[in-house]
Amino acid sequence: MSASIDAAQVAADFESTFGAAPDGVWAAPGRVNLIGEHTDYNEGFVLPFAIDRAAAVAIRLRDDSTARLVSSYGNQGVVTVDVDTLSHDTMNGWTAYPLGVVWVMRQMGVTIGGFDLYLHSTVPTGAGLSSSAAIECAVATAFNELESAGLSLNELVLVGQRAENEVVGAPTGILDQSASLLSTDGHAVFLDCRTQKSTLVPLDLAAAGLLILVVDTKVTHAHATGGYAARRASCELGAQVLGVAALRDLAAADLHEAAGLLDEETFRRVRHIVTENQRVLDTVAVLDDAGPVAIGELLTASHASMRDDFEISCPELDLAVDTALAQGALGARMTGGGFGGSAIALIPVADAAAVGAAVEQAFAAAGFTAPDIFAVSPAPGARRIS
Repeated sequence: MSASIDAAQVAADFESTFGAAPDGVWAAPGRVNLIGEHTDYNEGFVLPFAIDRAAAVAIRLRDDSTARLVSSYGNQGVVTVDVDTLSHDTMNGWTAYPLGVVWVMRQMGVTIGGFDLYLHSTVPTGAGLSSSAAIECAVATAFNELESAGLSLNELVLVGQRAENEVVGAPTGILDQSASLLSTDGHAVFLDCRTQKSTLVPLDLAAAGLLILVVDTKVTHAHATGGYAARRASCELGAQVLGVAALRDLAAADLHEAAGLLDEETFRRVRHIVTENQRVLDTVAVLDDAGPVAIGELLTASHASMRDDFEISCPELDLAVDTALAQGALGARMTGGGFGGSAIALIPVADAAAVGAAVEQAFAAAGFTAPDIFAVSPAPGARRIS
């Protein structure tokens, strides 16, 4: 799958499917979370960046209430629904993401009638790179323009989150949509998930002679299933027992008291969130002071916390991280919700081929499915591309 989106090709594919040219083509990127995992729904801090892989939608408005949707992924044919009768029963499979956005925007009073939609994405699915949020943000950006809705970027973030929570059924925070909508080229987005305030943080990897290598383990995950929801429930329990609105309100100094009040598993979940929030703050400070070459130890410590305290890693992710570090990566960690997906490694550009080859060899020796390995760069957020 090519990483780049060819807007002209997407428009041509739309026209060959629906018999007329689209009103436009919009794209929104996937993301890598540099650091700050599962802190978002605990009202904490995250530091994602948009990547140069995206979902694109070509859309043409209709003069009736019929919506026709088709995806380039697989041979699934055209899905037809009536937007006036959208319900959870009519929004399922891949169409839950674009239709969920339409449903939420209509709930907010945006007038959206019928439309034709063609989806093409270069964000790997199930890889922990937020392929779902990329679709949601592309669709939200498109209809915000097409219907002159006038929603701010922060409001579009919440549109995507509501679609994910209420339609798809995944209890995620605002990290993914914020990265997809708010990013700019060459920067990460430092996001306070309580206030929704964001700050762009320079992440000029190329100037430092570095790159982020993604290792898609091919171990798929589904946020709507039990593991993610169970971790969220543990965090909510910890906050309730400790008498705080969210785990964001705890500092490292509070962990000693917490250990005496919580069962062992809940304490470890809480400890990950508290220490991960601090690692995000430390990473932002180090990037400002010394640049990306100095953040490796923080990335690696984050992985250890996710592996041991939050228990969301898996053998494939651990092998990718350990192998990359052994081959000279400055730091490495799993990224995304966990239970599969991708690991990232911060490495000198000159070492990329050697690290990738070593990871491939390690996976083969372990009998794991061959991973997909590729470099990503901080990219711009959602926008019209044609």
